[in-house]
Amino acid sequence: MEGMVTLNKKEQKRLMVLNHVEKGKLRGGEAAVVLGISLRHVSRLLAAYRREGARGLSHGNRGRKPPNALDSSIRERVIGLAGTKYAGFNTQHFTEMLAECEGIEVSRSTVRRMLIGGGVSRPRKRRAPKHRSRRERYPQKGMLVQMDGSRHDWLEGRGAWLTLIGAIDDATGEVLSALFREQEDTEGYFKLMERVVSDHGVPVAVYHDGHAVFETPEHEPMTLEEQLAGERSLTHFGRLLVELDVTSIRSRSPQSRGRIERLWGTFQDRLVSELRLAGASNISEANEVLWRYLPTHNQKFTVPASQPEPAFCSPGRDWKAMFCLKYQRTVGLDNVVRFGPHRLQVLPNGRYSYARAKVEVRQAFDGSLSLYYQGHRLETRPAPPEAAKLRESANQETRKKTPRHYAKPAPDHPWRGKFRVHLDRG
Repeated sequence: MEGMVTLNKKEQKRLMVLNHVEKGKLRGGEAAVVLGISLRHVSRLLAAYRREGARGLSHGNRGRKPPNALDSSIRERVIGLAGTKYAGFNTQHFTEMLAECEGIEVSRSTVRRMLIGGGVSRPRKRRAPKHRSRRERYPQKGMLVQMDGSRHDWLEGRGAWLTLIGAIDDATGEVLSALFREQEDTEGYFKLMERVVSDHGVPVAVYHDGHAVFETPEHEPMTLEEQLAGERSLTHFGRLLVELDVTSIRSRSPQSRGRIERLWGTFQDRLVSELRLAGASNISEANEVLWRYLPTHNQKFTVPASQPEPAFCSPGRDWKAMFCLKYQRTVGLDNVVRFGPHRLQVLPNGRYSYARAKVEVRQAFDGSLSLYYQGHRLETRPAPPEAAKLRESANQETRKKTPRHYAKPAPDHPWRGKFRVHLDRG
């Protein structure tokens, strides 16, 4: 009805008190104390009540559209984008993408109200938090770097499952480097560490889990050399950390690696959405999106260290020579070193013979081999294969060229007769 007016509880209380004032049951000062307002405000309310009745006590903006209200077309566009182009983005990430890519500057709470009103569900359901004690961050950048890998359906079915390996600084939360690999392997961590050293320097310590890349599994039997030494030999990556003078620290639980575990949660939300938006469907495209996304991520999530001076050290002049696989071999009496299918003939190199000498074979990740003796590189050339190898390869070629002949049973073969009997009985 046109003459009806709706009052809230506060306004209903004022109406009751003002009625008592009108009937002479209360004075203006007493009404001010009861309502908790000034006497001057009581006078204003009483004048409005006498002039307009109960309508004078209702708020003047009731029923009016706020001047800062968003246009309905913007609301419809936001809801449409949330269900199509940015489907699966969380509220905060979606708000940032609206401002960066769509030119819609709205707050997170406004976007959340729009999505709730439009019936768009939130993509993530958070579990109830558990009580844990927060560990203090290290004071300097580079004092502790956490490394780990995350196996996940990063491409959401558009390609194979990938493993994202990354390194995050404990003091600042900055992602120092990251890359996609098919598996969590030694080569991937070598490339990850190489990017960290090249871009930032050598960290003081690396914090990691018990993956076989970092440590030799305890359940594997020890070799004779390891038993004589009284300890297990280092992995390739463990040897690299020793040469770089980086302390290797193993964590005992995922909670102790909380910094990088939370990073995987963020990446599995935000980075997955970025990959979907870019349409990445293979590992090379995923790495391109990742490296393009990392500066934006670090700008938003990095915090300043309590001590601004970083703790990274200079790697030295020949640090790149450390980033390879190293194996110990013994030179044969014919000055030939065997390494898998390869045979390396050691040239004189200023010494009459290297027979029975302990040498180091360095294998680069492109497959190239080099030989070192006491830190000096030896000149080598491919050695001719042994006679046994030549005979084996010749036999393989003969077997490939000679077709196999299978004997065909004769019609009166006993096997055929038995088979007929069985068929007749069936």
